[in-house]
Amino acid sequence: MLRDITIGQYFPGNSVVHRMDPRFKIVMTLLFIVMLFLGEHLYSLGYGLVYCLIALLLSRIPVKMIWKSVRPLLPILLITAALDMFFLDDGTVYFHWHFLKITSDGVNTAVLMVVRIIVLLVGSSLLTYTTSPIALTDAIERLLAPLKRLHVPVHAFAMMMTIALRFIPTLLEETDRIMTAQKARGASFSEGSMLQRAKALVPIFVPLFVSSFRRAEELATAMECRCYRGDEGRTKMRQLHAAGRDYAAMTVTLVFLAAAVAMKIIW
Repeated sequence: MLRDITIGQYFPGNSVVHRMDPRFKIVMTLLFIVMLFLGEHLYSLGYGLVYCLIALLLSRIPVKMIWKSVRPLLPILLITAALDMFFLDDGTVYFHWHFLKITSDGVNTAVLMVVRIIVLLVGSSLLTYTTSPIALTDAIERLLAPLKRLHVPVHAFAMMMTIALRFIPTLLEETDRIMTAQKARGASFSEGSMLQRAKALVPIFVPLFVSSFRRAEELATAMECRCYRGDEGRTKMRQLHAAGRDYAAMTVTLVFLAAAVAMKIIW
């Protein structure tokens, strides 16, 4: 069900990763993404996989929640992997039947793609799992603060990103509620041709868009009633301070990134 999707949710805790400075977590997440895309072989992805497992263990996030974030993408990943295996002709041929051919390069590309996307999803999800929306907003605003000299609306940008993450679970819950109501009225979303299934989604999207715009208007009205004026004269209740664990984690991240770069040069 859609309610099982955990993208954008915050999982409260008191682990080492939860207590880290959110600015460091954002930078380390970006370095982790670079680390994954540097590798062109499974051996290169090993550094990103080990790094992700260490972060996952330190965060104490339940494996069940991680699985919920990965499971919705498995059908898409499997279809993409099958296309890679059957339509890449380079390398040793393992299987050949009419126009279908499975080669060593196709298998390697498919496995590399699936592992990379799964590790990327799990590693990047730890950022929202271990960081509250308010802390994430403050961190993004502080990291992008130099752009204010170029008259870039940094605070508005950070606020929009955080609100979008905040409302992902709400929209998913609203979609599930609308689908349940439509099914109670006899609607079917798994029967018929692709065109019929697409038409069956129209009664879902229309009330969902209406509800989304209504929520946005209510949120804007509530912020105006509370005299919200952006970052003009705004103070923060919690100040961000870096600790020794933040610098240690950044050092470990840079070591893993350097190892991935060295592996790319060697290969």
